[in-house]
Amino acid sequence: MTSEKFIRNKTALITLIAACLVVLISLGVRQTFGLFFMDFKNDLGISLTQAGLSIGLQMLMWGLTGPIFGAIADKYGGHKAVALAFLFYIAGIYFLYTGPNTGIFFQIDMGLLIGIGLGGTAISIPMSVVGKHFPLSNRTIAMSIVTAVGSFGYFISPLYTSYSLENNGWVYTLFVFLVVLIIGFFVSWFVRSPSLEQSIEKPNTQGLSEALKEAFKSKSYMLLVAGFFVCGFHITLVGTHVPTYVIDRGLESWTAAAILSLIGLFNIFGSLFSGFLSTKMSKKIILSAIYSLRGISIILFIFLPASNINAFIFGASFGFLWLSTVPATSGIVAHIFGTKYLGLLYGIVFLSHQFGSFFGAYLGGLFHDLYGSYDYAWYLAIALSVFAALIHLPIKEQPVSRLITE
Repeated sequence: MTSEKFIRNKTALITLIAACLVVLISLGVRQTFGLFFMDFKNDLGISLTQAGLSIGLQMLMWGLTGPIFGAIADKYGGHKAVALAFLFYIAGIYFLYTGPNTGIFFQIDMGLLIGIGLGGTAISIPMSVVGKHFPLSNRTIAMSIVTAVGSFGYFISPLYTSYSLENNGWVYTLFVFLVVLIIGFFVSWFVRSPSLEQSIEKPNTQGLSEALKEAFKSKSYMLLVAGFFVCGFHITLVGTHVPTYVIDRGLESWTAAAILSLIGLFNIFGSLFSGFLSTKMSKKIILSAIYSLRGISIILFIFLPASNINAFIFGASFGFLWLSTVPATSGIVAHIFGTKYLGLLYGIVFLSHQFGSFFGAYLGGLFHDLYGSYDYAWYLAIALSVFAALIHLPIKEQPVSRLITE
């Protein structure tokens, strides 16, 4: 594969770079919110229950608005959808540190506004726009690059935030985030959908309602939707509850931080490797393998003796599998239906992911409160791994009939 074949034109290259920066900024800021909770509790009187509710609302709004921003991107251009989403993101951060920022206003700022902002800036929309520029042969590699760069944001932003909170305070730290998001807003104008002349597919007159009917009649699409629910459940259960879990098992709090950092670091390699494999073999087999390996990783983590080395192995292994589902999942959607409505159709798949995220966060805490441990949450996560591994196998990785050329 030559670089000329991979980068088809200047617009594709600029869009790829801009999308990487947008996702890096969006996910980087998002990954740090848990580090602010003690400051919010001490200075704003926000309880951990209120903070947790705001994150749950944020995840739901992220998922619910994803298809809307996807439809905007498909019809009016990716740059307009992402820029609009950044305005909500910026407003949420601005009001969070300037006030009013308590009670219902905290839920509006942290949950509603930032959640809407994430719906158009985090992963799905920038990645779907990138996918429109690349043919099937290397589309998943391009998408995996966007995911991997976003993963780097997962890795570096908690390190900066921890330092800044200790030395500068939460207000200054949020101000820095505001400046970074404003930069992201200007970068978003370079996330350009291809013009008719640059399009990699032949023109078609399919309408939005027809695209939705076609997708929901597809068994393969519905299986992808169900499978991505499991992905959301897994990563939010781990990201939200692993810190408490490792402390419950007698390990130090820094071990939990190390696990999250390792997840961010190894996610970079996992995303790129998944994108590369998706050009060489069946994407549904890759997804089935990822979910199976997640189950094995969880089993070893909860049944082996608690130790730092076992915790680090879990962070590295689960991190490698963290967002490696994204290139293959989005790649199948584009392969089956084409790229005209990729933003909308992948946005719906991602909505399922966010519902899974909500239940991963909520049920983890509920089981812990009811039974005094996370055991049943982990058992459910393992069972869902088996479920997801199996339901991807019947997927048919072939274009719908309207895309098949004679």
